Amino acid sequence: MAETQQGRELFHQARERIQREMIERGIPSITIAVAQGNEILWEEGFGWADRERRIAATPHTLYSLASISKPITATALLVLKERELLDLDSPINDYLGDSKLHAWSGDAGEATVRRVADHTSGLPLHYQFFYRDEPAYQLPSMDETIQRYGHLVTPPGERFMYSNLGYGLINEVIERLSGKSYAAFMREEVFLPLGMLRASINVGPGLEPYQAQRYGSNGMPYPLYESNHPGAGEVYCSAHDLMRFSMFHYKQPLPDQKKILSDEALDEMHAPSSRQSEFMRYGIGWRIYDDVKDHYIIGHSGGMDGVSTLLRIVPAAGVAVATLTNTNGNKDLQEQVIADIFSVLLPDYAQKRAQGINQQQQEQKDEPEAEFRPDPHLLGQWSGHVHTYEGDIPFTLWFKEDGDVHAQLGTQLKALVNELVLKDQSFTGTMVGDIGTADASRYPHHLWLDLIQREASITGALITATIKEKTPGNRLAQALSHRVELKKSKIEEVS
Repeated sequence: MAETQQGRELFHQARERIQREMIERGIPSITIAVAQGNEILWEEGFGWADRERRIAATPHTLYSLASISKPITATALLVLKERELLDLDSPINDYLGDSKLHAWSGDAGEATVRRVADHTSGLPLHYQFFYRDEPAYQLPSMDETIQRYGHLVTPPGERFMYSNLGYGLINEVIERLSGKSYAAFMREEVFLPLGMLRASINVGPGLEPYQAQRYGSNGMPYPLYESNHPGAGEVYCSAHDLMRFSMFHYKQPLPDQKKILSDEALDEMHAPSSRQSEFMRYGIGWRIYDDVKDHYIIGHSGGMDGVSTLLRIVPAAGVAVATLTNTNGNKDLQEQVIADIFSVLLPDYAQKRAQGINQQQQEQKDEPEAEFRPDPHLLGQWSGHVHTYEGDIPFTLWFKEDGDVHAQLGTQLKALVNELVLKDQSFTGTMVGDIGTADASRYPHHLWLDLIQREASITGALITATIKEKTPGNRLAQALSHRVELKKSKIEEVS
């Protein structure tokens, strides 16, 4: 009963919320699709997929999915695994070319395909985009990207670190093992067998009239761009086809869908193997939300400038909901819309989840904000280097008893580290500085520290994060990580 009066009436609360919030927020378009069992209950498009060309959004409009691409790419990876072309627990370096991941901590051989897929390989934060109207900055080869940024900053298996570069490696593995381009393999082995005719890596030939234009918060369209990690975020797909993908994953496929994976492979993808937060774990490409006892959902979100997407699947109930938009910053609305739909289809689940979230929010509200106080072993001066692909840069941190932390990068002025968060032996913070590499210097940036104290050393990443407010034109932010290694040099308070 897709797009029928019956479907609209059943989900009238979600529909009214979408229409109201689109006007208030200036959202160009939203499409939504809801499936239960092997039926799409409701799918509808609202607003303009392309304002300039006056193309209305429909359930068959192709949207950039951003990180919802990850479970789709992971599905292709499992196809290769079931064909016995790879072992998930073998080092990913076994399947790469001449350029290999380098371990500064631990053993690169323990950075398995599975750990890359569940973000525990030791690869840090990374995203980097290249625009067709910026010929001075060309997309590098994957070998070049690995040489520059394929550095493990923590021992494999130690901690969860969300890394788009990991899924760039996975699409590279898919190409090397299949002998096909990533786009061709996805089309031939995933999209077409599942009947996903409006799905493509980027926008495939002939699909251009059906794509949703991406818009910035200023209402201006983004120029075309690509990344050096396409497996992490370059799938375009319609809401309708995302439901076809979802039905296959909750094991109630449509009659015209080919069984490209066994049930055992689907179970393996959905099984949590790492923990992202207290209520969120990660499997092979899927986030697993276990914030309600005896229930769990799998899904993913996608977010970058011009994109906000959300997919939630309750496998036990055979229910899936997807909301896709062509501008950013709408995750809260999308969560509310999905909650509206769950309250209709899964009222018991929705009630328990609401109670759990309210309790969690109250606990966070009641918990006093902790003042940053460094461990006594941290006090004093730590000196070493930041390792970049253009060479090492001297780097020093000073921890003071009053909680202040000063930093100096190269010969630049000392800077105060702000927004400090200390948890166990790890800490994060931001600072002013310029790392100076050609990649980082494309746009104004600040520096973000993500470090761990290890007895007599401090290691981790220094990340150049774009300052979007100072970036000319509509350009995506980029985050580039660089290995930090410091040693305790002397114990003294810095004036």
